[in-house]
Amino acid sequence: MKAVVITKPGGPEVLQVQEVAAPEPAAGEMLVRVRAAGVNRADLLQRKGQYPAPFGAPATIPGLEYAGEVAALGTGARAWKAGDRVMGLVAGGAYAEFLTTHEAVALRVPAGWGFEQAAAVPEVFITAYDALMRQMLLRAGERLLIQAVGSGVGTAALQLATAIHARTFGTSRSAEKLERARALGLEVAIDTSREDFVEVVRRKTDGEGVDVVLDLVGGPALAGNVQVLARGGRMIVVGLTGGRSAPIDLGAVLSKRLTIIGTVLRARSLDEKIAVTAAFAQDILPLLEAGMVHPVVDRAYPLADAAEAHRRLESNATFGKLVLTV
Repeated sequence: MKAVVITKPGGPEVLQVQEVAAPEPAAGEMLVRVRAAGVNRADLLQRKGQYPAPFGAPATIPGLEYAGEVAALGTGARAWKAGDRVMGLVAGGAYAEFLTTHEAVALRVPAGWGFEQAAAVPEVFITAYDALMRQMLLRAGERLLIQAVGSGVGTAALQLATAIHARTFGTSRSAEKLERARALGLEVAIDTSREDFVEVVRRKTDGEGVDVVLDLVGGPALAGNVQVLARGGRMIVVGLTGGRSAPIDLGAVLSKRLTIIGTVLRARSLDEKIAVTAAFAQDILPLLEAGMVHPVVDRAYPLADAAEAHRRLESNATFGKLVLTV
């Protein structure tokens, strides 16, 4: 099969399409003919040699999400049949014509959807759902601040929060991205290229602050996040695009009784991934099928142009998701 291979750690130019052996499904697994794969910042880190694939995942073929068709079933796999259209998360290997995955971590592709659309769902929507609904327990009427609202996870989180009637605040350094986010339901848009998000949040909340922060930035936002959280507020750190360390005012954490959680999906056990997939299928897949929320695809590239997709993602010019067609 054809696959995008990381030939050595480095820039986008190290990605090459090569002929490699197709994987074979183990017991409980299925072989999927990949039609589209999402591009994520974790792929950039893996390409640079900074985020190695977990044990059992392809070490040199990136890709954490896919959409395609079931091609074959391993021993004991019965949940799907050949030809079924599926999408889901994998620990790696999605930049290829075929991949294997456990049958219980696959989701049906909504009727009428294209594969490009479907491949833009799993990583960002499952991440946003797990962070906001399962861990932060975000409720209607609560105030949510999304750091980097124009990102893939940011656009997914914004839509999910809007769907449950939470109040939404979002940051970006791009006025254009903020305008597009408003069309997805963003209530308070904060342009951090010219505004202090701490001052804006305080002004817009009469000094009360927000109940939840979804942080996709990391270090540079940490101090401000602590300042804008209301008493009893919760913060979940999902991304570290801006850096992985920063000073923190522990006095404020204590006095305001804050909760700060870090989260990652890729390294979770199979049982944990099965559980979050099942919950997502029950709670969020119906919203996707009904059109109440939807993936935002910035641009699609053919598999051979994976390097260009990486360059665009690194440019920070994207709004939503990049997808590779296979």
